[in-house]
Amino acid sequence: MRTQLPPEGLARDARFHRITTAERFADERVNGAGEERRMDPTSHDVASRARRQMHGIFVGEIQAMEGAGRTAFDYSTAETPFALKLDMARQCWDEARHVEISLLLGDHMGTEIGEYSEAVTLFEAACHPDPVFRLAGVNRALEGLAIDVFTTMRDFADEMNDPVLRFCEDWMLADEVTHVKMGSTWLRELTKDDTDRQHQALEFQRTVDGLFNFRGLRGEDRDAAIHLARKFREMAGFDTGEIDEIAAMAQQQRAQYASAY
Repeated sequence: MRTQLPPEGLARDARFHRITTAERFADERVNGAGEERRMDPTSHDVASRARRQMHGIFVGEIQAMEGAGRTAFDYSTAETPFALKLDMARQCWDEARHVEISLLLGDHMGTEIGEYSEAVTLFEAACHPDPVFRLAGVNRALEGLAIDVFTTMRDFADEMNDPVLRFCEDWMLADEVTHVKMGSTWLRELTKDDTDRQHQALEFQRTVDGLFNFRGLRGEDRDAAIHLARKFREMAGFDTGEIDEIAAMAQQQRAQYASAY
């Protein structure tokens, strides 16, 4: 089996509608769409919002599974410690379970595979040739986003009195905290004698965080479509300064797009 699989090599059946990252961010319809993306139980289209979010989680979990699996396989033990491979294999198993849970939640919420498009942006972050950059971009940035999304959806389930959604989101949230913690631990371990490599990897993480702020939709205020889960991020190895930086970046993006549209 080949290593370093490109995003176009991901296997999907005819039900999926794939778009490129360029197509995703060129879509002007999402500009200023923060209100439409917020999980508001009082909105008239709350069911549609929830289905769209659930489909996005589903395809994201597929790519997270693929990314963890590639990191476990793509490198020799001379390049990554065997214990890191075991952690990535464990994460791959967790993500496979998340895919199954999210698929069933899609049925629960009334959506179907392919109802919404799938961009490959998440997996692209798992294609970096340096495993440390993968840990920064995937385990810290994207799994950190998963902490925020699952916390948001868990709280939404409480507001909607949906015990099924609440239980599933809380279960997956616990896994994501572990995944981020593994990324934080291994990034520091692999770069403890190479500060330049660590700084470059963390800069890559900031780039990924910026993309997945979704033009300012993430934040700590009530109107944010995705709530920044400070407590769980701290449990996963983020320090206060890192969380403040993500919040400030999102707020700046929100202000920029609000003034433009």
